[in-house]
Amino acid sequence: MASYSFSAIPISSSTSQPSHGNCSVFSAILPRHLNLYNSFIGCKLTVRLLSSSHLATKHRPALATVQFSLPTPKPKSDSSAKVPKWSARAIKSFTMAELEARKFKYPNTGTETLLMGILVEGTSIAAKFLRANGITLFNVREETVNLLGKSDMYFFSPEHPPLSEPAQRALNWAVEQKLKSGEDGEITTTHMLLGIWSEAESAGHKILETLGFDDEKAKELAKYMDKDYDFNLK
Repeated sequence: MASYSFSAIPISSSTSQPSHGNCSVFSAILPRHLNLYNSFIGCKLTVRLLSSSHLATKHRPALATVQFSLPTPKPKSDSSAKVPKWSARAIKSFTMAELEARKFKYPNTGTETLLMGILVEGTSIAAKFLRANGITLFNVREETVNLLGKSDMYFFSPEHPPLSEPAQRALNWAVEQKLKSGEDGEITTTHMLLGIWSEAESAGHKILETLGFDDEKAKELAKYMDKDYDFNLK
């Protein structure tokens, strides 16, 4: 059998050599398990060889968590229309919002961090519209601290900070607007942003208002409600 090398120490394959002392355990991306004997240090090395399919399942729970955290559209029982889904940009924006909440050590994913998530994702119409109107990630973060303050330095957010009530209502609004429109396509980050704006008492709405967003800009953005990307919008 051919020899395998994991470091500068030569390792030859063998199943007949006895093990001596404490043995190390390595992991590698290969389709099976091998027991390798290191003749230099006299130790049998158990190598766990993981298949690529095993590694692929590692990230599935996180993706499922994100999808289940976003409201699921519920069509009318007598409707045969296809149930709309959240766009890829909207899902990524939500994921980035959770990350921002953890960075700020906040206990919840609020409307303010949903707003940050849209800007961190950065490629959607909503994000481009905000930047075109002078609303940047830096400004939103700064206004968030001014409005909500800093969290206790010893507090640690959960891996997936739960939605605050205003944030949940904002996302529900986005879903409802999509269903009311009767249009094909996905629920976009524009729906998400306008959902934040619909929550007049929320931190996200107040931050947008402070930075110059208003009802006229909301109406202008609503024209792009069912799109998530436009090459002509810079």
